[in-house]
Amino acid sequence: MCVTFAAMHSHTPSSSESVSVPGSTADFRQEFIRFCVAQGVLKFGSFVTKSGRTTPYFFNAGLFSTGAALDSLAQFYAKAILTSGLEFDMLFGPAYKGIMLAAATAMALAREGRDVPFAFNRKEAKSHGEGGNIVGAPLAGRVLIVDDVMTAGTAVRESVEIIRAAGATPAGVAVSLDRMERGTGALSAVQEVTRQYGMPVVPIANLDHLLAYLENAPELRQNIQAIAAYRQLYGVSVHD
Repeated sequence: MCVTFAAMHSHTPSSSESVSVPGSTADFRQEFIRFCVAQGVLKFGSFVTKSGRTTPYFFNAGLFSTGAALDSLAQFYAKAILTSGLEFDMLFGPAYKGIMLAAATAMALAREGRDVPFAFNRKEAKSHGEGGNIVGAPLAGRVLIVDDVMTAGTAVRESVEIIRAAGATPAGVAVSLDRMERGTGALSAVQEVTRQYGMPVVPIANLDHLLAYLENAPELRQNIQAIAAYRQLYGVSVHD
């Protein structure tokens, strides 16, 4: 999602600043929001999205740009996936951001005792060497897609086609943040994917968790009203 931004309340961590790791099931989602704010990934202010909406907050997963930050992010993914109880046999990361996310999440899951294969796709098929457009383990069984955020759902739809073409089954999608925001229609991208493909979307956190965090963060509480107003305009109800 491309944005232009105005003045904002944000924080950019120093190279020596520690990063978060997931805690218990009850609080890891709040820890994730705190982590995103500390990393400068989640910012508040005034941003214009590619669709032309002016949003009071912006989430840029591309700013998880150090080894320590990526490691912590992967641990949050692993925690959310394992907590969900979703059954899966391997991970798939859609190019490009999904590549590092799937690889790092596979490592984090292995540390939790769940060692699974992973694969990702090339944007263009390779004509030499091993050829094809899939790198990593062969797609087989129940495949969990790992991506950053879901705006239009395009990457997920492409991933589903790739997985099915290989004779495997899409098991679900793991994403970092669910904005709980509708697209051009009445449903959000998450709801559209769930209904179209009959598979769950597992976010580390969603807009409800973000608002709950802000309630307990005095230095950021002033952003709640703007986010609530934005939600009134573009939000969707709890995903079913």
